[in-house]
Amino acid sequence: MPEGDTIHRAAVNLRAVLAGRELVRTDFRVPRLATTDLAGERIEEVVSVGKHLLMRGERWTIHSHAGMDGLWHILRPGQRAPVAAHTIRAVLATAEHEVVGSALPVLELLPRERDGEAVAHLGPDLLSPAWSDADAAEAARRLRATGAPVGVALLDQTAMAGVGNVYRGELCFLRGLHPATPIAQVDVEPLVALARRLLVANRDRVERTFTGDARRGRRTWVYGRGGQPCLRCGTRIRDAQLGLEDGMLRQVQWCPRCQPEP
Repeated sequence: MPEGDTIHRAAVNLRAVLAGRELVRTDFRVPRLATTDLAGERIEEVVSVGKHLLMRGERWTIHSHAGMDGLWHILRPGQRAPVAAHTIRAVLATAEHEVVGSALPVLELLPRERDGEAVAHLGPDLLSPAWSDADAAEAARRLRATGAPVGVALLDQTAMAGVGNVYRGELCFLRGLHPATPIAQVDVEPLVALARRLLVANRDRVERTFTGDARRGRRTWVYGRGGQPCLRCGTRIRDAQLGLEDGMLRQVQWCPRCQPEP
């Protein structure tokens, strides 16, 4: 699943080709927008909020969430998107580029003055350019209020927006926390600060790293390394599933020595 840094990077790239430009053709391939035509709409800005993307025009905002597999592709006119045609949900064309959204589980059109409603439920955005001490304190308060294990609380976007499964695993490792540790037993403020530092450090990288090593197989401490030796102590990394409040299970990895059970 794309996480906050990936969506931030997508917003930067889309902003470069859309901001200040007029749409000359649009094709929405979702039932409720099938007859919508935004030709003539000028895109003013493209921003990310957590894992949400907002393309703001003069009158309308195109809101999307990438879910597990969603992507936005930037193409030259006539160039084919590198995805199956049946996965395409939107085509936005300017005179110079086509922007194609594929496999997007959330795609909606909102009046510009109301687009804040789409992200109002989110906690503080870790990659917000306006991030402040007040945001950090609010994120810490919301994490504590979940009352969940830390490995579940970190994925709650209403507490703190931008952390996904990769960051969840790496944050727990770096703070020496077993994912099942109750949030009440966690020193939350340093966890929030580290989450922001990691996202900021990786937001401009195509291949994120948490170890400082950019080599394949050495970029993460525990994520995707189940059954392999811990890069710090050599203990075999454990891999299991952790339940969430939505009833879904997420894979989580941890080092039994570096992250002892609570």
